[in-house]
Amino acid sequence: MAEYSLLLIDDDIELTELLTDYFKAEGFAVSAAHDGPSGLERALNEDFSLIVLDVMLPGFNGLEVLRRLRAQKKVPVLMLTARGDDIDRIVGLEIGADDYLPKPFNARELVARIRAVLRRTEDRAVATSEVQTLVVGDLELVPSSLGCRIQGEPVALTSAEFSLLEVLVKAAGKVVSREDLSEKVLGRRLSPYDRSLDVHVSNLRKKLTRGTTGSERIKTVRGTGYLYAVEAN
Repeated sequence: MAEYSLLLIDDDIELTELLTDYFKAEGFAVSAAHDGPSGLERALNEDFSLIVLDVMLPGFNGLEVLRRLRAQKKVPVLMLTARGDDIDRIVGLEIGADDYLPKPFNARELVARIRAVLRRTEDRAVATSEVQTLVVGDLELVPSSLGCRIQGEPVALTSAEFSLLEVLVKAAGKVVSREDLSEKVLGRRLSPYDRSLDVHVSNLRKKLTRGTTGSERIKTVRGTGYLYAVEAN
């Protein structure tokens, strides 16, 4: 019996069949849908370990599928985007995608990305049994629920944004390199052309400063990485 179940939502029938065979050979159980409405219905009503979601879909597109899905479930989602289409990638990450991969892609890399997201999800499940709440100044993080509060007010974060903030908060006041963040948050080595980490940092900054005043919480250390700033008493 397969350990993980995947839902592949893509209207390219030939690609779907090829990926299904490849995923099964890698030990995954695979289901498929070929349009937005049917893909969303299956995603909402069935339990999957991860969803591979194409942006370009009939009915309504993958971004709309993700938006509606995130209103009800936190299942990991990896999006497939057109190469060079930065807007779709940025929007996808903003509304809750855990990762993305541009088409055309190597199936081996796709499987590596899937395993990295699944590993990150499992690592958090283990960690939450050990850590109840992280507090730095007026910021509180609750790993068990991916909860974040600033001055008692909730801040909605995606899974990747929470992972990023958690790593920075645990090292509050110290610089965390971009390489370490990529490994710990995205589960892969930092690539010169991969902007995922930068997009997550940008989105996180906006959310943490919304409705608050004062200096920026996440600071860039040029040429090195990022740090979560600790205000002096």
